[in-house]
Amino acid sequence: MATTVGTGDDLATLVKNFILLERDAIAAYDACIERLDAPHRKDKVSEFRADHARHLDELISLAGRVGAEAPAEGDMKQMLTTGKVAMADLVGGDGAILKAMSTNESDTVTAYERGAGNAAIPAEHRGLFERAHADEVRHKSWMESEAQAA
Repeated sequence: MATTVGTGDDLATLVKNFILLERDAIAAYDACIERLDAPHRKDKVSEFRADHARHLDELISLAGRVGAEAPAEGDMKQMLTTGKVAMADLVGGDGAILKAMSTNESDTVTAYERGAGNAAIPAEHRGLFERAHADEVRHKSWMESEAQAA
């Protein structure tokens, strides 16, 4: 599914949307970890979940500094991201689950790439988005590779 997160020119709205994105991602990670069979995959995905928790903490801190709303829960997209993982589990085990997660990561990669280059985000805050983008690229790459190996 295509995301529009990272577009727009209002800093408070951008930060709020990234918080929602991270809440949705964390829910999908929880669903993934719960369903994976291989312990080494659960461990790696748990590491990636911790990256998302860190992104969320940083975004909530940023929200406080820029006067943005910091939603306490995800949005309707959370049902899509977690549902995709649950459906994959029904049809294909670890490989299908990781492939579903990889498609979720496509949205986070795109969103953070946009955020890192968005002129509405002041230069002093861009590092957060650049670091998160690098994390998301790493997550997606591992998930694609591990899905093929499963």
